[in-house]
Amino acid sequence: MTALKSFPIAGRWKPSDDSKIQLYSFPTPNGVKVSIALEELGLPYEAHLAHIGKDDQKTPEFLSLSPNGKIPAIIDPDGPGGQPIGIFESGAILLYLADKTGKLIPADPAARLECIQWLFFQMASVGPMFGQLGHFYKFAADKISDPYPTERYMNETKRLLGVLEGRLTGRQWIMGDEYTIADIAIFPWVRTVRDFYEAGEAVGLGDLSNVTGWLERCLERPASQKGMKIPEIPQ
Repeated sequence: MTALKSFPIAGRWKPSDDSKIQLYSFPTPNGVKVSIALEELGLPYEAHLAHIGKDDQKTPEFLSLSPNGKIPAIIDPDGPGGQPIGIFESGAILLYLADKTGKLIPADPAARLECIQWLFFQMASVGPMFGQLGHFYKFAADKISDPYPTERYMNETKRLLGVLEGRLTGRQWIMGDEYTIADIAIFPWVRTVRDFYEAGEAVGLGDLSNVTGWLERCLERPASQKGMKIPEIPQ
């Protein structure tokens, strides 16, 4: 564990090969963004299950790498200047991996900035709003009588999906012909609304042909099919 000895998290989740990127995650929409990107990029990595149902993300070791106590987080033993680096926040990790490899992000400066804007669209709006919808629509449905919270996040989810529908008009991917970290950041959340929250009909997803077609293209990619199951949760 020479390269990673300065990271307390590596003492709790021990690497079998410290030359590989170490991923600490759970297969939530935010978690699978990074495993999907790693699969797309073909980077060697080890996935460690930080079980959020067991509060692994609140342990001192995890917090030493991800102080907000959220998955995912990574350690790259071959970071800038060849030195190990730890990174938390899924959007920051996606951007780091894209920059490290020169893939999944446009090389043209203006297009690169456009891609980053859509990445931030997911981080600032899609993730928080869709997550709140899931909380009130699925998990707290039997706990509250006031319809306002559910309606608020339902309406905002519909609005954001409408933004996405407009963006995808005449485009195969968020950035046109090029599949990028913007797609990887957003599609797991749309899938979650449809499949896990079971709110697809409620938000009118069936009426958004651009979004649904794009979602299926994202899901069909081999890296998506593999990455969405990483880390594996023991049965």
